[in-house]
Amino acid sequence: MKAVRMHDYGGPDVLELDEVPIPEPKHDEVLVKVYATSINPIDWKIREGLRKDKFPASLPLTPGWDVSGVIEKVGNNARRFAKGDEVYGRPDPTRDGAYAEYIVVKANQLGFKPKSVDHLTAATIPLAGLTAWQGLFDRGHLQKGQKVLIHAASGGVGTFAVQFAKWKGAYVIGTASAQNIKFVKQLGADEVIDYQSQRFEEMVHDIDLVFETIGGETQDRSLQVIKEGGRLITTLAPEFKDKARERGIYMEGYTAQSYPDQLEEIAQLIDEGRIEPVISRVMNLYEVARAQQISEKGHVRGKIAIKVV
Repeated sequence: MKAVRMHDYGGPDVLELDEVPIPEPKHDEVLVKVYATSINPIDWKIREGLRKDKFPASLPLTPGWDVSGVIEKVGNNARRFAKGDEVYGRPDPTRDGAYAEYIVVKANQLGFKPKSVDHLTAATIPLAGLTAWQGLFDRGHLQKGQKVLIHAASGGVGTFAVQFAKWKGAYVIGTASAQNIKFVKQLGADEVIDYQSQRFEEMVHDIDLVFETIGGETQDRSLQVIKEGGRLITTLAPEFKDKARERGIYMEGYTAQSYPDQLEEIAQLIDEGRIEPVISRVMNLYEVARAQQISEKGHVRGKIAIKVV
């Protein structure tokens, strides 16, 4: 089978299209014929060796930790699935990913694909969707009527977060560049702040939850807008825990996990037309190095989907 592999850490040039054997699933795994995957920042961060502490992996490694495809073979104990089932999920980032024609995944990391969308669309959902869901609800405890500030609201995670928060009944404020303000409002945001020309800490206050994926100064400034007893949830390291504690704010960093029940709840919302994945462009397997470069520059609206089949 064809697989894009990195044989060393470094820039996009370390990615090579190789011919490798089709892997065999173990007793708790399934073999998935990959129809599509998508680009996430974790892909190029692991490629550059920036996340060895959190995601130790052996080289050569196939990146790509979103997958949508069809079950080809089932391990003895993976009885939840059968050959021919359409599935999607976020594979383990410490193992070979989905920049390949086939992937072996633990059965407990997959859910049944949304019926109403194709594989290209489904492949853009798992990592970003789960990250948004777990940040808002599992960690952020977001409730109807609360005020949430979502940074990078036009990005892969942000587009899901805005829609999930609005579906929950929250008052949603997003930050985005000027060219994305109208777009984020169309996703359901009640207010959108142009982070390039406006200081969000001067415009909002009494926020129940800040959900952020940027870190640094943005994370620090966000503490100024959260009410006492509120929360700041970040996908990065929580850098200002002492300051948060002094203000009576709960701060937590986390890494999303792939849970079948959440994948299927998200799939149901998509099938009901309540949530719409956003795809900025579709590229092919041999173009993943270029796709990662585009992702690394930032400002991608939604996700870049990678067509495998």
